[in-house]
Amino acid sequence: MTPDTLPIDQYDDQLAEKTARLKTLMSPFAAPEPDVFPSPKQHYRMRAEFRVWHDEEELFHIMFDQQTKARIRVDQFPAASELINRLMTALINELKPLPVLRRKLFQIDYLSTRSGKIIASLLYHRKLDEEWQQAATALRDRLRAQGFDLQLIGRATKTKIMLDQDYVDECLPVAGKEMIYRQVENSFTQPNAAVNVSMLEWALDATHGSTGDLLELYCGNGNFSLALARNFNRVLATEIAKPSVAAAQYNIAANQIDNVQIIRMAAEDFTQAMNGVREFNRLKGIDLRSYQCETIFVDPPRSGLDADTVALVQGYPRILYISCNPETLCENLQTLSQTHDITRLALFDQFPYTHHMECGVLLVKRDAG
Repeated sequence: MTPDTLPIDQYDDQLAEKTARLKTLMSPFAAPEPDVFPSPKQHYRMRAEFRVWHDEEELFHIMFDQQTKARIRVDQFPAASELINRLMTALINELKPLPVLRRKLFQIDYLSTRSGKIIASLLYHRKLDEEWQQAATALRDRLRAQGFDLQLIGRATKTKIMLDQDYVDECLPVAGKEMIYRQVENSFTQPNAAVNVSMLEWALDATHGSTGDLLELYCGNGNFSLALARNFNRVLATEIAKPSVAAAQYNIAANQIDNVQIIRMAAEDFTQAMNGVREFNRLKGIDLRSYQCETIFVDPPRSGLDADTVALVQGYPRILYISCNPETLCENLQTLSQTHDITRLALFDQFPYTHHMECGVLLVKRDAG
C-alpha cells in the first residue's frame, strides 16, 4: 500500500481477520460475540501530518516508508478526509511562489471536521516574524475566497501564531442528537469521525437503562462524557490536559448539558482522592461522596490502566472500558475478570489497513445482577 492508494478490495478480509484476532484475545474471558463497526473504506481520517520537501521551485508533501525510510511524494491521500485532500492541493499551489512562507517550512498538519471546518498548521525551522504573519494572513484570505473554512497557524520553536483561533467546532450526529465538540489544534481528537460516532452510539446502547451516576477517567474534550450524560443522573469526569479541559467546558455549554462536572486532574491523583489518601485543592467545593457512581468509564492510553486505577475501577458495579490496545486491555482483564463478567464486546475499526484495533467491553460485577 502506498499513501496515494488504498487496498479497498481487501478491506472486508482485513476486518474479518481483526475480528478473529479479537475473539482469540478475548476467549480466556468468556466474552460474547463482538459487535463489529467497520470504517468507511476511504476518506476516514480527519487528521493528517506530512513532511514538506523542497526541490528547487517544486514543493510537495511527503511521507516516509516505515521499513525503508524512503521518501514518498504525496499529492493526494485517500485515507484523509476529502476536505484535507482538497486543501492539500490548494495550499501547496499557494505556497510555491511565496519564499516568505515556504522558507524552512518542514511540516504541515491538518485537522478537519465533518462540519466543513479545517485547520492547517505550518511548522518551521526558523523564527516567524511580522512579514511571515502578513503573508500568512493574505494566504488565509485567498484560501477562504476559494471556499475553505480555514484556520491557519504558524509554529516554530517556542512559537505559535494564531491568525484567528486554534480550534474548530465539530458537529456529530449521535443517536438522534447533534453533538458539538470543540477540537483544539495539537490536542488529542478521535481521528476517525465515522467510527467515533459508532463508538459513542455503542456506549450509549451498552449503558441504556443505567442507574445512578457515571465516573469517567481520561475524558479528553468530553467526547464520551457528554454523549453518555443522557443515560445518567450526573457525570463526574477527569482530564489532565488543560486545552482538553477548556474544550470540554465549552462543549458542556454548547450542548446545553447541565449534569456533567469536569475536574482537571490526573487519573492517578483522582484515584488517591477517591481512596482518601490525599486531599486536593482543586476538589474543594466538590462533594465526591454525594455521587452515586454505579458505572465507571475508562478510555486509557495505549499502556492501559495502572494497578492502582485497576483496583479503583474494580470497585464499581459496571465498567465501560474503551481500549486502543487490546493487549493491555487483556492484562487489565486478568484482574477485572476475577470479579466482573464481560457482557458486551465491540470492535471499532478506527484504523483500517493497519493492525491496530480499538475495542470496547462492558463488565458487570457478578453480584450486581
